[in-house]
Amino acid sequence: MKTFVVGDIHGRRAQLDCLLKVLPCNASSDTLVFLGDLIDRGSDAPGVVSDVIELQRTNPERVIVLRGNHEQMMLDFLDDDSRLWLAHVTGGEQTFQQYTETPLQVEKEEDFEHARRKIEECVPAEHIEFFRQMPLYHEDDYALYVHAGLDHGKHPRDTEARHLLWTRDEDFYKHYRGKPCVFGHTPTAFLPLLGRLGRHGIYISHSAIGIDTGYNYHSPLSCLSLPDFTLYQSFADGEIETHHITTFIPEELRAMKKAATNVASLQND
Repeated sequence: MKTFVVGDIHGRRAQLDCLLKVLPCNASSDTLVFLGDLIDRGSDAPGVVSDVIELQRTNPERVIVLRGNHEQMMLDFLDDDSRLWLAHVTGGEQTFQQYTETPLQVEKEEDFEHARRKIEECVPAEHIEFFRQMPLYHEDDYALYVHAGLDHGKHPRDTEARHLLWTRDEDFYKHYRGKPCVFGHTPTAFLPLLGRLGRHGIYISHSAIGIDTGYNYHSPLSCLSLPDFTLYQSFADGEIETHHITTFIPEELRAMKKAATNVASLQND
């Protein structure tokens, strides 16, 4: 039984498709976890959402899709008149245009209400409901899974939603030593240098594992398999890379890998 954890997708439908095709994921025994941020920035956010919904529909017990801050921003725009989602830096304007097939124009106050109506009219109700029912964390025998991080090492059930969705806490990145926690949200290029594994690598420091490997043409979409620590990466040009991470696993995580190796040996006997 393995857990495959996919980092922030951000509308990269083709990369997600390539990645899923190479994962040796057994639908009957393995779990697939998405860390959120399916939408914004990339070229086909609606397609990503539709594909992930279908994946979960076919295997609801073993496909877990967490809410990211970008899904939360879209919901906040619809529910609370928050306009952060439409700020240029978030990439929400790309998602707006993909769903509505019209460019975003918000120069006047009334433009925001018009944009909200367009989203309500054009986004499938199934997608909005999917965003609303997304959990904020997942836990299994191997790790905790959250979008952004934890608040001073608290269990996710004791952590406020804003921390799980938004936190960028240096103390968590550098010093967290609880149950292994896999997170996205902050590209690994912006995490502390000590802990970054290679140019396109993930981040591992003590019990914190970051797998958002960035968003630009050269950035891979990454998936980490636990407990064997195999990294699968899909690039925009269609290239696929697989890395077996062994050298850089901290002591806190070696017990997980050793236990998995023992179980595999018993199963093969």
